[in-house]
Amino acid sequence: MNELHLQIKVIPNAHRTELVGVLENGVLKIKLKAPPEKGRANKELIKYLHSVFNIDRDQIEIIAGQTARLKHVRLLGVGEEDLQMVLNSLVDLT
Repeated sequence: MNELHLQIKVIPNAHRTELVGVLENGVLKIKLKAPPEKGRANKELIKYLHSVFNIDRDQIEIIAGQTARLKHVRLLGVGEEDLQMVLNSLVDLT
């Protein structure tokens, strides 16, 4: 089974949840509508990744950074080609 590890910098309390870009070091930057309180931002991140990659929520795990803005996330059933498709769609939007 494919497995993808991502570094994600989250920006909570945004107007909407969206992938806004990729930083120079390859870290994805995602704005989250949810506040960073009581795990709400983490839940919103999992919900967003679930919809973007079309995988079950139990296939998404925040490995590190539960309370930090920089998170290490593991996605099961997702490969590099899936990530590239998501990033290409981001470029198409700009």
